[in-house]
Amino acid sequence: MSIQQAKRQMPASAGREAVGQGVALAATSSDEACCPRYVSGDAGSMLLRAALRRENLLQAFKRVRANKGAAGVDGRDIDETSRYLAVAWPEIREQLLTGTYRPSPVRRVTIPKPDGGERELGIPTVTDRLIQQALLQVLQPILDPTFSEHSYGFRPG
Repeated sequence: MSIQQAKRQMPASAGREAVGQGVALAATSSDEACCPRYVSGDAGSMLLRAALRRENLLQAFKRVRANKGAAGVDGRDIDETSRYLAVAWPEIREQLLTGTYRPSPVRRVTIPKPDGGERELGIPTVTDRLIQQALLQVLQPILDPTFSEHSYGFRPG
């Protein structure tokens, strides 16, 4: 089932205003988050373009650099990724805009836990972390207001 078909199946009584198809925006809710309402137009494409704007990408790159994460399966650290993206970014951007981009596999690492066990981590490439961060910076201000005020996991603040 496509996303568009799923949107059409969602009843208006579930908290969705049936005003078209597009991006989810905050719905009014009393105590718990409700289903998002939808606005018409190419909002999804507009949001992706906003995420891929130079200013947003530079901010995302600064954030990824500040996190000082390890290299992914491609072996590129932040500086190597910067040089790589200077050449490869136009093609990656086009793939993102056309829906053909495929993230790299994550690098699996096992780290010891304080209790003696082990914890498995998946480390994305710096390129994929940059894309994730750029999307987060655009989507989080839109989606966070739709979440329950009692939801604390993986939330800012």
